[in-house]
Amino acid sequence: MTKTVFFAEDEPLARDVLRDAIYAHPGLRLVGEAADGASALERIGLLRPDVVFMDIQMPEMTGLEVLRRLDYLPQIVFTTAYDQYAVTAFELHAVDYLLKPFTRARFAASVARLMEGAAHERPALEDALARAASAPARLERILVRDRGRIFPLAVGEIEYMKADSKYTVIVARGQHFLVRIGISELETQLDPQRFIRVHRSALVNLDFVESMRADEQSQLQIRMRDGACIGANREASKLLREMAI
Repeated sequence: MTKTVFFAEDEPLARDVLRDAIYAHPGLRLVGEAADGASALERIGLLRPDVVFMDIQMPEMTGLEVLRRLDYLPQIVFTTAYDQYAVTAFELHAVDYLLKPFTRARFAASVARLMEGAAHERPALEDALARAASAPARLERILVRDRGRIFPLAVGEIEYMKADSKYTVIVARGQHFLVRIGISELETQLDPQRFIRVHRSALVNLDFVESMRADEQSQLQIRMRDGACIGANREASKLLREMAI
């Protein structure tokens, strides 16, 4: 039996990989694709494919938001570079969850599950979406890019982060990595005993703090192991003083 397939993915390279993998599989027929959430919602509603490969982090609307607004439910395979969504994906009764970059063998295993599985029901999905929204998973690692490579970076290796518009600069291993996720969203998925929001646009990992010293306004200046100096605002300075034994 052939299944009609749609995919939503905003990264050009990932779109090429998915497109090639779908075309190469005899049991799948690609009927459409989208590069953002709003377009995905519109086109899925029109085409009504059997299967949707859904990226979670997309411009305009996340994959989870697209699911909430669909008037029917295809089989879903989530695709994302962020493994903190794995638990959420299975709670949402997704057929599978592909962590990018994935191999052709891993894709084939996902398709095998699709051929065996059935579409989920709207009431169960609605309950799972509500649970996922109220209980975000802790982030353990994140996939980052460096000179054409993609590799996993353990959260424990992150020294500090700085906001950069809609992006976040992660400092780790003596390098700077730009990721397409906001610092506020990252903060909700990090251990608050380790990562402290010292001001609106900076998060520091206390494991990499060398020392802290108060300035003339009694606000702490945080010196990191790499020599960077990050100023803490009044609220964060108070919190850090209270944490001191």
